[in-house]
Amino acid sequence: MTSPVAAKAAPIKSFAASDRFLAEIVTSALRPGYVLLGDEAFLYQRCRAGVLVALAPPESRDFSLHDLDLAETTIFDALDLARTPSLMAPFQVIFVRGIKALYGRGSKKEEFAAIDSYFRSPNPQAVVIFVADHLRLPTDLRKMDMTDKERYEKIRETLGDWCGLVELARVDGPDAVKWLAQAAEQRNIQFDPDAARELVDALGADMMMVASEFEKLALYVTAPQIESGGTPRITLGNVETMVLAAKQRSLYELTDAISAKDRPKALLLLHGLLNASDGGEDSSIGHLYMLARTFRQMLIIHEKNVRDSRAIWSVLWQGFRMPPFAAEDLIRQARRYKSRSALTRALRLVAKADLELRSSPANKLLVLERLILALASDPPRTYENTHQFAMEL
Repeated sequence: MTSPVAAKAAPIKSFAASDRFLAEIVTSALRPGYVLLGDEAFLYQRCRAGVLVALAPPESRDFSLHDLDLAETTIFDALDLARTPSLMAPFQVIFVRGIKALYGRGSKKEEFAAIDSYFRSPNPQAVVIFVADHLRLPTDLRKMDMTDKERYEKIRETLGDWCGLVELARVDGPDAVKWLAQAAEQRNIQFDPDAARELVDALGADMMMVASEFEKLALYVTAPQIESGGTPRITLGNVETMVLAAKQRSLYELTDAISAKDRPKALLLLHGLLNASDGGEDSSIGHLYMLARTFRQMLIIHEKNVRDSRAIWSVLWQGFRMPPFAAEDLIRQARRYKSRSALTRALRLVAKADLELRSSPANKLLVLERLILALASDPPRTYENTHQFAMEL
């Protein structure tokens, strides 16, 4: 993966807190303790990498770096480790995870008294970095969830007097695009703006995934240019071809048109999806699988009467969830279906088309077009059995 401490060409607003932290730890203003607040894994890795470079060089890292978890050890032991000078390394870096345990049941008076005692006379050759990754900080801190806000305030009131608070909030979309542009420039790669926006949107600005997919794209476009000496370029087509979430994004646009009964648009999106696929019509089975998966997700959302994207994660299990960007869209699509039978009908139509495709039809595209037209149409009107019986009489 691209180094998380890279991309310093221009300040990025979402990185401001981590930038200040990384600038402070290499100066005399280094504090005896810090709290990294938030579950933004990319920014955490960025901060950790900067700490290791500045305070725990490779030659002494085995003796100077300590990773502790309060689920496995006590805060007393962690503070004793920070207090005790090392004979093998000039400086100690102690990462302490699981600090949620400090704010569980009970007053924890002894634990916080020990923390106060340590920081009143800290070891100048050590830094204690608490990791509060049980909080989720949104891009706009004013929109923080009430539970997370209460947790944040407790940490600020108990550790804020002694430790620097570093807010690792979620990176917003435009800033993720800026990071991509900077990372690509450092690799001498041209990243088309529309391709960068599509990558970020498709991944819901999840920076760990954005960085990982960027690395794949960089390798994909760089290899053909090694011999020719040209400038590698990442295009929108590259993103749509290589990034699964981008393909899923097009699929959700298709199901949106289907649920809205917009048949012309649905057919256009089907052709666009096939054209963007490496295998064209030969990728039909894969598209049907994703269609079936999406309609199954909508069926569960409909049955559980999910109205809010936050509730999705409690009804859809791990491995069966959609990307974050699609949550609200899928809830809206599911609500267009007035009954469970409408969604089960869609699943039966997909299953029928799947069976037909596996029977080697003469024209796979025709099978898919018929499916899309059927899905985007109201079911044929039928009579109840009693009505049929009366007609027969």
